[in-house]
Amino acid sequence: MSVPLPLHRRLPRSLYLHIPFCHRRCFYCDFPVVPLGDHASGATSNSVANYLAQLNLDLEAAAPGPPLSTVYIGGGTPSLLSVAQIGALLERLEQQWGLAPGVEISLEIDPASFDRPWLEAVLNLGINRFSLGGQSFDDQVLHGLGRRHSAAQLREACAWLRQFQAAGQLNSWSLDLILNLPGQTQQHWQQQLSAALREYPPHLSIYDLIVEPGTVFEWRQRRGELPLPSQDAAAEHLDYTHQQLAAAGYGHYEISNWALPGHCSRHNRVYWSGAPWWAFGLGATAGAGSERLARPRTREAYGQWLLSYPGQQLPAGIALGSIPPLEDLLLVGLRRREGVDLAWLEAAVGWPVEGSLAAAIGQVLAPWLSDGLVQLNQGRLRLVPPAGFSLSNAVLRDLLAWLQGCNPAPKGLTK
Repeated sequence: MSVPLPLHRRLPRSLYLHIPFCHRRCFYCDFPVVPLGDHASGATSNSVANYLAQLNLDLEAAAPGPPLSTVYIGGGTPSLLSVAQIGALLERLEQQWGLAPGVEISLEIDPASFDRPWLEAVLNLGINRFSLGGQSFDDQVLHGLGRRHSAAQLREACAWLRQFQAAGQLNSWSLDLILNLPGQTQQHWQQQLSAALREYPPHLSIYDLIVEPGTVFEWRQRRGELPLPSQDAAAEHLDYTHQQLAAAGYGHYEISNWALPGHCSRHNRVYWSGAPWWAFGLGATAGAGSERLARPRTREAYGQWLLSYPGQQLPAGIALGSIPPLEDLLLVGLRRREGVDLAWLEAAVGWPVEGSLAAAIGQVLAPWLSDGLVQLNQGRLRLVPPAGFSLSNAVLRDLLAWLQGCNPAPKGLTK
C-alpha cells in the first residue's frame, strides 16, 4: 500500500494570480497595486492589456503539474477586468494545468467596479466563489478609508451574491470588514457587525487594522492624527465579535476568518497547512517547502524579471520536498483553530534538543497555558479563541525568542 507524500512534498494544486490594478489606493493599503483612476476599465486600459500579456508570459514559462484544486484571483481589484479578460486567464490555466473536478475558483471584487450582468457573466465562466471587499457599512468611514464605493453599493452587491447563491449559481462568497478603525467605539463596531450579519454572508474575513509603512494612515499616525482604539477596547471588540458570530452559527476557523459550515476558504487553508502553491503576477509569492519566490513589486522590475528569470517556480523545493522552517510552521499553524501537531513537527524538522518539543514548548508557554489563552492537549498546541487569537503575536514572540536561543538550532529553524 502506498503512503501519501507529506503536504510539503507534493506538487502544487493551488494557484494565485495577482491583478494589481485599482481605481485608487486605499489609505491603509501597502499591497503592490497600480491605481488607474476612478473611471478606468480593464477593457479599455492599455496598462491592463500590457500587464495581462506579461502575466501570460509568466504562466507560459511555468513548469507542468497536476490539475488545480483551488484558484484565487486577487489584487488589487480583479473586478476591473472585463469578462473576456477573466475568461482568457481561466482558459490559460485550463490549458496549462487543467482544473480538477470540484475546483474552488475565487475572485476578489470591489462593490464600485461591477454590476449584476457582469457578475452573472463571470459566474458562467466558472468562477464559483467571490470575496467582496466591503470593509464598512458606514459612508463616513468608507470615505475616511479612501474607499470608492458607498454603503448602498455594498448592500446591493451583497443582495446580488445572495440571489446567485440561492439560485445555485454560486457556491459561496465572503465579506471583508476592517476592525479597530480610527475612532471606532464599541457601539459603532456593534452596528457594523450587525449590518454585516443582516447580509448573511457564508464567510466573513474580519481584519484588525495594521498601520503599514508608507501608507496614508502611517503618515497620519506620525502626525498624531490617527486615534486608534486602545488594546483593551480592541480586545473587547474581538470578544464581542466572537460571541455574536458563534451565536449566528459561524466557526472561527482562523484568526481573521469565520465561516458557516461548509464555507471555509479551501485556498486559504492551503497557505496555513504548509502545502505548496503556485503564484504569478506582480508582487506574488509562490511557496514550496522552505522556499519562497517573491516576484518584483513594480511593473518595470516585474517586466525585467520576466526576461531574466522565465519560469521561476521553486523547482528545487518542489522536487526535493524541503521542509518549511519551524518558525513558519508554528506561525501559520497557530493561525488555525485546530492549531499544530507538535509530534509531527518534531519528526518533520528533526528536533535535535533533548526532550520532546511538546514538553519544551509547554515550559516556554507556561504562563499562557495557566491563563487559559493557549492549550496543549495530547501533543497539539492551539490558541484558545477569542482571547488567545487576539494575543497571538505576543505568544509567537515568546516562541520565536526561545527557538532562536536553542543550541544547537533545530534544522531548518532559521532562514
